[in-house]
Amino acid sequence: MQLNGDNSLEALAGRLGFEFRSNIPEDVVPPDSPIRGDFSRLLGSWGRQMKTIPLAIDNDELLIATSDPLNIDAIDCISNCYEKPARIIIVPETEIIRVINSVRTTLMSSRSSSLGMEQREDDEVSSSLKIDLTDAEDDDAPIIRYVNTLIFRAASESASDIHIEPYENVLKVRFRVDGILREVDTEDRTHQAAILSRVKVMANLNIAEKRLPQDGRIGLRIAGQDLDIRVSTVPTRYGERIVMRLLDKSKGILDLTSIGLHRENRLTIERLIKKSHGIILVTGPTGSGKTTTLYTCLASINSEDKNILTVEDPVEYELPGIGQMQVNPKIDFTFASGLRSILRQDPDVIMVGEIRDLDTVEIAIQASLTGHLVFSTLHTNDAPGAITRLLDMGVEPFLISSSLLVVIAQRLVRTLCPECKVRTVPTTEQLREIGLGDDASAKFKFYTASENGCSLCQRSGYKGRTSIHEILLIDDNVRSAIMQRADASHIRSRAQGMLSLRQDGAIKVTNGITSISEIIRVTQEDNTE
Repeated sequence: MQLNGDNSLEALAGRLGFEFRSNIPEDVVPPDSPIRGDFSRLLGSWGRQMKTIPLAIDNDELLIATSDPLNIDAIDCISNCYEKPARIIIVPETEIIRVINSVRTTLMSSRSSSLGMEQREDDEVSSSLKIDLTDAEDDDAPIIRYVNTLIFRAASESASDIHIEPYENVLKVRFRVDGILREVDTEDRTHQAAILSRVKVMANLNIAEKRLPQDGRIGLRIAGQDLDIRVSTVPTRYGERIVMRLLDKSKGILDLTSIGLHRENRLTIERLIKKSHGIILVTGPTGSGKTTTLYTCLASINSEDKNILTVEDPVEYELPGIGQMQVNPKIDFTFASGLRSILRQDPDVIMVGEIRDLDTVEIAIQASLTGHLVFSTLHTNDAPGAITRLLDMGVEPFLISSSLLVVIAQRLVRTLCPECKVRTVPTTEQLREIGLGDDASAKFKFYTASENGCSLCQRSGYKGRTSIHEILLIDDNVRSAIMQRADASHIRSRAQGMLSLRQDGAIKVTNGITSISEIIRVTQEDNTE
């Protein structure tokens, strides 16, 4: 029976005389089954399919959670497995999936301790297959199970990267969560070859080639969600080092408010992305969220009357209604050649993943001058630095001043965990360091991360990330500085009303979104202010 929404489930529960709960406690631990194999399946694909799982044994009754109370066969099956009378509660299907994912993560982590029992490689998996990690069976080889555990746990903890690093005596595994690397496991080097080979097989890489870097992809399905993993290997002194970048394809594109733009900056960007021509540049280091910002802008202006085309390396997320191309240097399909091809496709809006050379930037400028809106990224530390970078690349000042609309510099900062953040009174030195006056403590409430954190934030004190921005609008004052080939500090002084990265961060600190120490960590001191 298909029901839509919690209200329908609650109404059904009332008619059937069952208890309805909108959520299941985070720390729930379903009882182990007397029949071990059944427990693995109850908390796996069978439980997801039947939308029914065991929750607890209380007063010799088995508490069963279900989002389909009319599936009597599933309820009877679980009751018979435990040989206990059943008491039914009705919960949303999303809660069933969440509990299954949580328990499977714990189960798979405990299984990885048996890694040394046996080793074998499996060559059946191609990168084109969608493997459901939550359906791993008990008889999987320990190496396969161990790699599955790492990926499953990384996805569960919202990690962006998995690092597998060989050293002289150990193999270390680290996750990058909210931009911070932390060690999650160490294994004996005797398992190194098998683990690395397993990852390479999954990514469809050459397991015999250990001297050259390789790049591949893995397609996975975890609890019904598609996960795309980019795999990179490089040779090191003690063997190959592997980094896996996790991209959750199920995540929707954010809006301009959700990516951290405050009202004035958001209104500025909304106005500029509706222009018919010009260049909008987003700058920042690797991993600062530049591509997400570009995708958000494109999604905001995407409509049937616009032809939007992109050339990227790689295509990270699929945007419905937008033509996306991926560069391939092996066949000489670069950003520059892709951009030339796009111009013959009658585009209205163009996105170039990154400006890497003079050829690409010159084509982008010509495209903007001939009536196209162009989005792209550049690696610079701040917004004024993008101007000097273009000048250093050999672009004429008059071309920059006539084509560039805005430069958006950004960084990602961790947001405080809403459950465990604590009030704090910053020192005068801290307030001055982020550009706030000595009386700011009396005007605003300041928060910092809890020292020990909580289960929601995995004891880190932070949960999720947002962005801080520096928006350099190319007005007449800035154009004049560009024509004079001014340096970045002079361009900054000519930009009227521009908030620096640290000043924008200070706004988020006063709003209780992040901490002073986090803003100081990700921004550089600007001595020109």
